[in-house]
Amino acid sequence: MSNPRPLEEEAYDMSGARLALTLCVTKAREGSEADIHALELMFQQLGFESTMKKDPTAQQFLEEMKKFQHAIDAREDSVSCAFVVLMAHGLEGHLEGEDEQMVDLENLFEVLNNKNCQALRAKPKVYIVQACRGEQKDPGEIVGGDNIVMSAKDSLQTIPTYTDILQVYSTVGGYISYRHDKDGSCFIQTLVDVFTERKGPILELLTEVTRRMAEAELVQEGEARKVNPEIQSTLRKRLYLQ
Repeated sequence: MSNPRPLEEEAYDMSGARLALTLCVTKAREGSEADIHALELMFQQLGFESTMKKDPTAQQFLEEMKKFQHAIDAREDSVSCAFVVLMAHGLEGHLEGEDEQMVDLENLFEVLNNKNCQALRAKPKVYIVQACRGEQKDPGEIVGGDNIVMSAKDSLQTIPTYTDILQVYSTVGGYISYRHDKDGSCFIQTLVDVFTERKGPILELLTEVTRRMAEAELVQEGEARKVNPEIQSTLRKRLYLQ
């Protein structure tokens, strides 16, 4: 039996501009300012040009995303990567604006996809979502088809519309996301710590974030709770931030 070939470790070119947009509803979300402060320091350390808007309405979530897209496509210099941080109350697939109206997350995500944002075509787009995805609470557990033919043709290179996207949610679908009223959210604070302290491809860093959060003991109203992030990726290459 022959030895398997190692994977090619191609990485995204990060030599161009790094851009970040943070949209955060602070209303009735104590601890949000601590998360905003931590993110600003992280983006500064990682060399991102950061834009932040507090308390967007549902409509402004979409408007600010489109402004971000227009600004990216209008730049004369090369753009390497975009980070979007979305922090609000929410339900599965939706965020609640400052006006208590809901915006569809998919409508926000599609603004920067390979079809709609030319400057970010084939470039990594990372979404960090700090929001509840339902009402369920996790008390924790004691640890004890058809064939698809793929073809590659020697023709003009094309790319799927939805590649090069990384979506990181603070919790899994259907569950609550937790936030301390002074220290901020376990998710954002852990992510910032790992992204600034460690070096490596982003998916490995996120595995470390998940490990730390899974080990953390959270207490809500006297009850022990567990929470872990969920990661969805269509990245085609390794993404290094350091």
